[in-house]
Amino acid sequence: MTGLDIAGIAQRLGRAADEAAAIPQVAAEVGLDVDTAYAVQDALVRRRLDRGERLVGMKLGLTSRAKMAQVGVDEVIWGRLTDAMRVPDGGTVDVADFIHPRVEPEVAFLLDRLPEPGEPVGAFTDAVRAVAPAIELIDSRYANFTFSLPDVIADNTSAAAYAIGPWSAVPDGLDNLGVLLEIDGRVAQVGSTAAILGDPRRALDEGVRLAGRYGVRLREGWVFLAGAATAAVPLRRGAQVRAVVEKLGTASLKAAS
Repeated sequence: MTGLDIAGIAQRLGRAADEAAAIPQVAAEVGLDVDTAYAVQDALVRRRLDRGERLVGMKLGLTSRAKMAQVGVDEVIWGRLTDAMRVPDGGTVDVADFIHPRVEPEVAFLLDRLPEPGEPVGAFTDAVRAVAPAIELIDSRYANFTFSLPDVIADNTSAAAYAIGPWSAVPDGLDNLGVLLEIDGRVAQVGSTAAILGDPRRALDEGVRLAGRYGVRLREGWVFLAGAATAAVPLRRGAQVRAVVEKLGTASLKAAS
């Protein structure tokens, strides 16, 4: 990490997001490794907090083989969510605010207490107040939506926006629920919650463990996005998007025309 301009890299990524203008990958250019990439992510998110946004949660990325294959990396990663990223269920986004937006169906948890790092899944299920279907809108700030593992970590795991459907009590099983991603009423992707590390509850355990390496603990009242159940689909102007998760219901958003 010595000698690298962490703040400068974060500023480049932040400006790319603000201006919806892609930049070249940075990792190879500056010699960014995973640990340094998380330091850049921290500076990038702090830039948002300094202008008035609030941390409201955490997300995992690359939790399915489909996503790993789609972006060409092979390790689960984590990022942070702010209140400015939240879109009301059924709300509208403007694709002009993003570079190359894509949508994917997810499972969201609402935390009722702070899980301890390393706490087994079976022991901290009572930490989850509720569960809901969700849609994450991802938007890499890199040209052509291509990047290395350190690149995407530094870019806050491509986090851009998310919508959450109605919260409900956690059902007995979350490990093999059917998932659909619909665009304009037509099925665009079919998957299962089993694609999320075999069980979305494992994603929470993984998130606690991975973030804990960098001294970050999940907080009471935070939202946790467990990861995508299918590959992501490009979001076009005027598109109506709906995620359907068996037992949990639906979440939706639309793109302005």
